[in-house]
Amino acid sequence: MKTIHDFLRAKEEGKKITMISTYDYWSARLCEKAEIDCILVGDSVGMVVNGLDTTLPVTVDEMIYHAKAVRRGAPDTFIVVDMPFLSYQVKKEDAVYNAGRIMKETGCNAVKIEGGEEVAEVIQKLVSVGIPVMGHLGLTPQSVHALGGYKVQGKTEEEQKRILRDAKILEQAGVFAVVLEAVPSKLAKEITEFLEVPTIGIGAGKETDGQVLVFHDMLGFFDRSPKFVKRYMEGGRLIKEALKNFKKEVQEGIFPGKEHTYD
Repeated sequence: MKTIHDFLRAKEEGKKITMISTYDYWSARLCEKAEIDCILVGDSVGMVVNGLDTTLPVTVDEMIYHAKAVRRGAPDTFIVVDMPFLSYQVKKEDAVYNAGRIMKETGCNAVKIEGGEEVAEVIQKLVSVGIPVMGHLGLTPQSVHALGGYKVQGKTEEEQKRILRDAKILEQAGVFAVVLEAVPSKLAKEITEFLEVPTIGIGAGKETDGQVLVFHDMLGFFDRSPKFVKRYMEGGRLIKEALKNFKKEVQEGIFPGKEHTYD
């Protein structure tokens, strides 16, 4: 199994890091078989799996439930788990307790926290007690209302300076990697060159040290995808066709056939 040092070494050696965000046993098992470097159990589970409009309602218990399933499916893969909204923003003691629960109950390798300077002390505290932390800058979904929606961050010079400054603050606080979401590729490149820890991009261009996509997005399970998603297959269409074939064969008496029947 990889460690945080392997990700730091990958950046030094110029080897791109692959990360997939997923939430259950079977998809995690496929990720491990495909030798994906890292699995992120994202709080995006609230939107992708449960149909919520935002990630905000997701709880620590829900994250633990899904992360345990992912660990069973990928016992030898480095797993990062999102800390959900309000699990770390109120008090550092809350953050340590919640992150500790996540680590202890799921067997994951690290947690991920959204935000910049405002969460630096929390990250320092977590790292000081032995909990590896991945940072997350740019479009931070837990702040969707403050950001005015799901839109690209870092378009203005002021925003670019803030994100660049926050990236260095996170590195100094002790993160082992930083996710950059929905930022201009030029800014992502500048941050990647500025930091010693690796950057993992999602909608941040190709100059980051790695890339992350949501399992369901890249496999085309939904009708539409964000601009930054490459659909590696049209899974939704294929599954719908299979379901229609099942219905047709049942109605026509084709399924189950003799080969599917016990004597």
